Amino acid sequence: MAEDLPVLVVGATGYLGGQVVDELLKRGTRVRALVRAKSSASKLEAKGVEIVRGDMLDAASLIVAMTGVSAAVSTAAGYTRNDKNAQAIDTFGYSNLAVAAKQAGVPRFVLIGILTSDQTPQVPHFWHKKLAEDKFQELGVPFVALRPGAFFDQVAGMGGGDPFKKGRFMWLGTKDTPLTFVLTSDLARYLAEAVDADIADGERIDIGWTRPVSILEAAEIAGRHSGKPIKVMAIPTGVLAGAGKVTSKIAPLVSDMASMSAWFETGKYVANTARQGEVFGPVPTPEDAIARYAARFGH
Repeated sequence: MAEDLPVLVVGATGYLGGQVVDELLKRGTRVRALVRAKSSASKLEAKGVEIVRGDMLDAASLIVAMTGVSAAVSTAAGYTRNDKNAQAIDTFGYSNLAVAAKQAGVPRFVLIGILTSDQTPQVPHFWHKKLAEDKFQELGVPFVALRPGAFFDQVAGMGGGDPFKKGRFMWLGTKDTPLTFVLTSDLARYLAEAVDADIADGERIDIGWTRPVSILEAAEIAGRHSGKPIKVMAIPTGVLAGAGKVTSKIAPLVSDMASMSAWFETGKYVANTARQGEVFGPVPTPEDAIARYAARFGH
């Protein structure tokens, strides 16, 4: 990687993207961030990040943002925004990123994918990640994709506050099916390291813990740190599926969540973390990851 050139982060104002920025800065890397015209960039500017205004739906702005970078990382996800442009960002937006990266000659593009996305055309936001990877490959853009499991800290923290103190986790679907989880902070580090890691172009790498766990087992582990049992409050997949048929602006999101929940229940949402360990070092155990998450709340 050319040390005098910045790394572009797309999605830098988001929860994951902000942590990627911090990880890159820790590594002494110059960072450039693509920020939409109406979004505040003051926190990024305070950290010394170069700001370029643009939008994933504006291909010309992406070419400008990617010109003269050593690499690019995208954590952007329209799905999590649930606004009128959500699907366009995850489809046309990522296609624009690939085209712009090709035009600008980006040496490496690090994508965030989703575990098992290539097996799940029935889950829209999963499948969109797979199609994005395909577009980069089709255009011959040098890329690597990290495919994480479910974000444990975001799942456990639904509703805000300290889930350990509250004594409950929220969940979708069956409580006792093992699946792969990750911590956002771990994924952010891997994404930053992937910028110049020894990874072949086109590699897709599963990201997770040493073993899959059910949300019930995760709650049991977490309970050891809270000093009291943690209950799991779950919304059945069938209820989500029914709600997804209601005509409203959130119906597509709920339907997508129902499809995701049904996929979790197959027991196939499980990572092979062998390559993760080779590239990024020891794979976290569930016990280690949950202990670190608990420590954020003083447990």
